[in-house]
Amino acid sequence: MHLGTITKKWLVKSVTMITALVVFAILFLSLAVHRFYYNTAQSVLHSGYNNIVSRYFTLNAGDTDDSFNRAAVGYIDIYSLGDTVDVWVIDRHGKVVANSDGFAVADGTEMPDYQAALMAQSPRNFWTGRNACGEKIMAMTVLLKASADGTAPALRYMISLEKLDAQIRRYVILMVLAGIAALVLTILPGTIYIEKLVRTIRKTTDAADRIADGDYTAHIDYTDKDEIGSLCDAVHDMAQQIGAADQMKNEFISTVSHELRTPLTAIRGWGETLRDVGAEDPALAEKGMRVILSQTARLNGMVEDLLDFSRMQDGRLKLRLVSMDLFAQLEEAALTFHERALREGKQFTYDIPDEAAPMTGDPERLMQVFVNIIDNAIKYTEKDGAVRVEAALEDAHIRITVADTGKGISADDLPHIKEKFYKADTTVRGSGIGLAVADEIIRLHGGELQIDSELGKGTRVTVLLPKTQKAERSTSGEQKER
Repeated sequence: MHLGTITKKWLVKSVTMITALVVFAILFLSLAVHRFYYNTAQSVLHSGYNNIVSRYFTLNAGDTDDSFNRAAVGYIDIYSLGDTVDVWVIDRHGKVVANSDGFAVADGTEMPDYQAALMAQSPRNFWTGRNACGEKIMAMTVLLKASADGTAPALRYMISLEKLDAQIRRYVILMVLAGIAALVLTILPGTIYIEKLVRTIRKTTDAADRIADGDYTAHIDYTDKDEIGSLCDAVHDMAQQIGAADQMKNEFISTVSHELRTPLTAIRGWGETLRDVGAEDPALAEKGMRVILSQTARLNGMVEDLLDFSRMQDGRLKLRLVSMDLFAQLEEAALTFHERALREGKQFTYDIPDEAAPMTGDPERLMQVFVNIIDNAIKYTEKDGAVRVEAALEDAHIRITVADTGKGISADDLPHIKEKFYKADTTVRGSGIGLAVADEIIRLHGGELQIDSELGKGTRVTVLLPKTQKAERSTSGEQKER
C-alpha cells in the first residue's frame, strides 16, 4: 500500500503517541502487579508471626541458652506454614538454633535483615535479595527481645520469590502482547481509513485540476456521508455551477456579439450608402442618418450595460443619492415607451398617482431600471398584447408594477431569471444582464425586485422601494388613467 505524506505524518504521530501511552500503561500495570504480589508476600510473612509466638517463647523459654533452644524446637514443631514460608530461630548470639526446612544453617550465613534489625533495634525488618544458593527470597526478621549490647534472639521468616517473579513476568508478557495488539488494532484501521481519505483528496485534487482545465463533468466516487462526502458534493456542485456559468458566458458572448454585429452592420451599410448616393437623394440621406443615430444609441446602451455589469461584479456600482420624486421618473419612462408600443401594435397603459412619491435615490439609475423592465415587457409581448404600468404609495414603501400579456417565463427558468448572463428566451434580442443590473440597483436602494410569471400568460414585475419624507411633484401630472 502506497502511503501518502498525510498518512505518513498521521502514522508517525499516532504511533508515537499511542506507543507512549501503551508503554506507560504497561509500566504502570507492571509496577502495580509487582507491588501487589510483593505486598502479598509480606502479608504471608506477617501471617507466620502471631500471638502464639509471643506466648510460646514467654511460657517455655527461660533466660538460659538451653531453655531457649528447647522453646525454639517446640515452636518449629508446631509451625504450620512450612510448605510456603521457612522460619529460622536465632538465639541471642546470632546463631540459627532451629529451622523449619530441617537443614543445618552454617555459621556466618549472611542475614541482612537480622543485622539491620539489630542495628536499628527495630522489632521487624524486611529484606529482599538472593540467599547463599542464589535463590531470590524475601525475609522478615522479628526481634524477640531488645538488648543493649547489640544482640538479641529473633525469628526469621523467608519466602521464595522465584515463582512469584515468574508469575509477574508472565503477566508483564501478557500485558506487552495486549499492548502490541491494541497498538495494531488502533493504528491499522486508522491507517486504512486515513489512506482512504487521502485517496479521496487525490481524486478531489484531480477533479479540481480537470475543472480548471474546463472539464466540468469531473466526478468523485465517495459515498460516505461525512465531511469528506460534503466536500465531494461541494466540488460536484461547484463543477455544475461553473459549467452552467461557463455555458451562460459563452451564450452571453455569442448574444452580445450578435447584438453588436446588427447595429454595426446597419451603421456600416448606411454609411456606405450615404457615401455613394447621399448627396443625390436628401430624403435617403435623412433616413440613413436617423438609422445611424438610432443604432449608435443602441450600441451605446449595450456598452453601458456591459460597463454597469463590470462595475457590479467588482462592487464599483455606486449611487448618486438625491431627494427625488420616484413617480416623476416612472412617468417619464412610461411616456418614452408609449409611442413605441403603439407603433408595434401593442396596448400600453399606465396608472400613476398625481401625488409625489418622495425618496432618496439615484434618478439616473432608477430610470435605467424602469427602462429595462418596460422594454422587456414590450419586447416579450406579441402584437395586440397589452402592457400596463401601475404605481401606488404604501405605508413604508413605493410599489411599482409592470405587467404584460406576453410569452411568460417557465417555472424552471423563473428562479434564474435575475442571474447574470441568463436568458429564458434566446430568440429575443438582449444581452441577458440588464435584469441582473436592475436587481442590483434596486438592492442598493434598499428595495426588492419581484418577478411573477406563468408561461403563455404573461409576466408581472414588482419593484418595492423605501419611501422618505413628503415632497412636491417635480413634473406636472397627467391624467390618472392613460
